Amino acid sequence: MPINKLLYKCLPVVLLTLTSCVTTQHKPDADSILLHAARVFDGNTFKTNTSVLVENGKIARIGSRELFHPGAAKEIDLGDATLLPGFIELHAHLSYRHIPADIVLKHGITTVRDVGGPIHQPYGGDGSLRVLTSGPIITAPGGYPIPGHGESGIAIPVATVETAREAVRNLVENGAVVIKVALEPGGEAGAPWNSAHNHSHPSTLQDAGLHQRWPLLPEETLNAIVEEAHRLGRKVTAHIGESEGAALAINAHVDEWAHVPCAAIPESLLKKAVAQQVRIVTTIDTLSNCPGIARNVQTLAGLGADFLYGAEIAHPDIPWGIDAQELIAMMHTANMQPLEVLRSATSKSGRYLNISLLGSLQSSAPADLIAVKGDPTHALKTLEYPDLVMSGGKIILNNFE
Repeated sequence: MPINKLLYKCLPVVLLTLTSCVTTQHKPDADSILLHAARVFDGNTFKTNTSVLVENGKIARIGSRELFHPGAAKEIDLGDATLLPGFIELHAHLSYRHIPADIVLKHGITTVRDVGGPIHQPYGGDGSLRVLTSGPIITAPGGYPIPGHGESGIAIPVATVETAREAVRNLVENGAVVIKVALEPGGEAGAPWNSAHNHSHPSTLQDAGLHQRWPLLPEETLNAIVEEAHRLGRKVTAHIGESEGAALAINAHVDEWAHVPCAAIPESLLKKAVAQQVRIVTTIDTLSNCPGIARNVQTLAGLGADFLYGAEIAHPDIPWGIDAQELIAMMHTANMQPLEVLRSATSKSGRYLNISLLGSLQSSAPADLIAVKGDPTHALKTLEYPDLVMSGGKIILNNFE
């Protein structure tokens, strides 16, 4: 067959194949958004004059403005503003305090870990607050937080090694991303969990400034909790306020302290915690009335401790969103640089939660973003009032239009 006739005969097939290839390629959804900003913090470093393309609930591309063709998506020019990943709060109490999730989201927190409350599977992140949970706190019978809050939905008392292991298994099966234990005998000066307003039925002893000791989990039981949690791929976080709880946690190789302890902890114990690579959730602002908080933070910082952002959302006087006072305390008390603080509340926490690319602005990351006018490293307080909030590619708040 002559070559021209062969090409003529095959041309429709070639065109059909090419058309098929084009039509099966990825197409952005109708809600694709291209954001331009003077500054972008990608979870690790700052970039200038950078644009972020959001498609199908994820970051599709990030780069200089010139790389993007106009008209391919809805464009929002933020001008002299800073785009950042939405913040991750590792110590929240939304459930039992009944804090509205939409308020938290609008104030810049896009992911929370609710530590101590009803158990549930992770949810959100698609236009709503992403909520992870530990479920109720495992404690000794009659131990913290039972004296102030009761058991229902907030505490699981365990009396034996086997009931402790069973509690861990049930929590993981029902959605717990971390296991929380209470190692708190109480009585620390300035501790919010000892104040009368934090107790449903404060006793005469508490009103008088005295304290009846709360029971602690025995070391054998705590060891079983940690072993079972690790077997099931979960970390253990501990509520610790003083030295006895800290020693128990260290001996059992607990992964994380849910607070910097309230009472001053001997440096020898803090050295052991740092040597074990225990993560410390800060909550410095929440515990600002504790006489040991500054010393513990400074000692831990000097020893090279690994701090993670947590402000204890839902505690009285703590904002229902990003707590700039906590960020400032991390800088001044823990001697962290602004970049370190921002990483702690974004990409570092995302990696710690083992959620792929959470807390970062890079290709394929969840499109959880916030934006503030100006440069937040010069005024961290502006982060409490974001002008743009996006969850899973959906705009929740936009003061730029």
